[in-house]
Amino acid sequence: MPDNHPHHESLISGITEQMKHLLDNSDHAIYIYLDDRHKVCNKKYAALLGFKSPEAWAKIGDPLNETVVDKSKKNLVTAYKNAMENGKGSSVKVTWKKKSGAKVNSNVILVPIMYNGHVMALHFVSK
Repeated sequence: MPDNHPHHESLISGITEQMKHLLDNSDHAIYIYLDDRHKVCNKKYAALLGFKSPEAWAKIGDPLNETVVDKSKKNLVTAYKNAMENGKGSSVKVTWKKKSGAKVNSNVILVPIMYNGHVMALHFVSK
């Protein structure tokens, strides 16, 4: 599938560099989501879902359907829409699907952040 937003790669690279200290040092599993193709996570989040590295997780094409159990999708999507459309942060319960198929219950704090005029969703995940 062609990338209709080639500048999004530079946005993710830039936010990753800007947030490097937080991604590397937070006690939380963290991911930053621009769109399905353009996202970044820290090692703790990748490990939580059974990925060998943040880069391996970033390669998945449909994170909602590949890593979130059906009963949690609506909560996460609603929180995301509130962040993107209304600038509203929230805390939601999400059950994740690990690569192994096992489930992980968590609490997700989701807030909107801006980088170079683009809104992204910053997620803090805790078990």
